[in-house]
Amino acid sequence: MILALAAAAPLAAQAQAQAPAVARTKAKAPGQPAIKTKAQGLTASALPPAAPTPASADARADALTANMQQNLGLSPQQTEKVRAINQRGIAAVENARARYRTDPRKLQGLVEGIGQSRLEALKDVFAPAQFDKYQRKREEKMGVPNVQGAQGTPPPGLGTGE
Repeated sequence: MILALAAAAPLAAQAQAQAPAVARTKAKAPGQPAIKTKAQGLTASALPPAAPTPASADARADALTANMQQNLGLSPQQTEKVRAINQRGIAAVENARARYRTDPRKLQGLVEGIGQSRLEALKDVFAPAQFDKYQRKREEKMGVPNVQGAQGTPPPGLGTGE
């Protein structure tokens, strides 16, 4: 049986190599070629790094700040401090994404570090009750189990430890 599978694999690869290529087309605007070849198309890695747009970063920071102001009841002074923290955090993440888009591990580590420093900065601005409420909402949104949920029944297959 194993020999049959091993012998069939090279035959399947040879048949696939000999099969005619099927060109996929879709309607194009006048003046554009109907068939796009690999030489004409650019891959994501061939594109120049996307520069972060300050307007979109500011808009996202403002929207995030307004949401936090509404849900946490921030004072005007807190709101300005939080807006500055959000703007710095979003700009740092966008710069990291543009710079390390080809190195996902490095990017993930940087984004986590940025998030952690942002969280520490917010903790300094919020009152304890505001920070607790923020943390609860953040954990809900990110799907982090709370302490009570983690103490429930074990996942299937792990047993009860008896």
